Amino acid sequence: MQNGDQFRAGDFALGCGNISSGPLHSNSAVIASDRAFLCPHSCPEQSGLKFDRADVSPSRAAFMTADEYLSGILRRETVDNGPFSPVRGVQAALYPIIQRWAGNKLVTVHPSGSFMKGTANKSGTDIDLFISLSQETTETLKEIYDKLFETMKANGYSPTQQNVSINVRVNGYSVDLVPGKRQGAYGGDHSLYRRRADTWTKTNVVTHISHVIRGDRLNETRIIKLWRNQRQIEFPSFYLELAVIAALPRQYPESLSNDVWRVFQYLRDRFAFARVIDPANTNNIISDDLTLVEKGKIKAAAGIALGASNWNQIVA
Repeated sequence: MQNGDQFRAGDFALGCGNISSGPLHSNSAVIASDRAFLCPHSCPEQSGLKFDRADVSPSRAAFMTADEYLSGILRRETVDNGPFSPVRGVQAALYPIIQRWAGNKLVTVHPSGSFMKGTANKSGTDIDLFISLSQETTETLKEIYDKLFETMKANGYSPTQQNVSINVRVNGYSVDLVPGKRQGAYGGDHSLYRRRADTWTKTNVVTHISHVIRGDRLNETRIIKLWRNQRQIEFPSFYLELAVIAALPRQYPESLSNDVWRVFQYLRDRFAFARVIDPANTNNIISDDLTLVEKGKIKAAAGIALGASNWNQIVA
């Protein structure tokens, strides 16, 4: 059976879920009673097994490819990032607090991260707000980070410290606040505090956004982010976005399901020891954001995904 081929529920029940080896056919699928069963492995017909091709009533069964299944998930998880998106209301809600905290050192507050790159999902973080502070700010980067955290607590929020951001929930939305100090009066280079390493780094969020958009792997990235979130895997979003781009050279586009499968193969086989560099700062090694143990957990989870018998065991 080739990519895009379809088979009935009886075929799957009799053998396809039991095949554990053979070439990938990630676009094979069957739906019975409106539930999708998507087989990523070789089909039973190629292994010599025979089936009773049970008839399924047209009123109770429909057929779907793996690409259609994944595309349906993406539609469900779509985030409106347009100028009138209701999510942008959180910026208006938080701006007075941020302005009072930063005073005359505030340059701007603007959406960034997954929201602006087009890699956000509705069930994940909804918006990142980048807080640009003047290069004349006298506090250290750690002091800036800690004071913003305390300010959010004092204003009735329950902030969570992350690596370079502080997460809060505003009007039902999850928001990551990223404070940074400009490195000069011109350009977009900023210094950020890295809490885990208790150090700082130079970066440019505009460069990050354009790099991910030019990578042209937004849908594959969104599926991998959903998998990460549903499996509760520690995998920083920008690191994940760069890993997907590394796994999928643009000159070799395939179907969505095949591309996602190739990402899992990359995560299992090459990711743990791959050196990933910040496109905005070659001295910032993004792959250092996770330990070998944490990378090993991603590798193991990808291996489990590659061993699944259907796509809805991987991402739902």
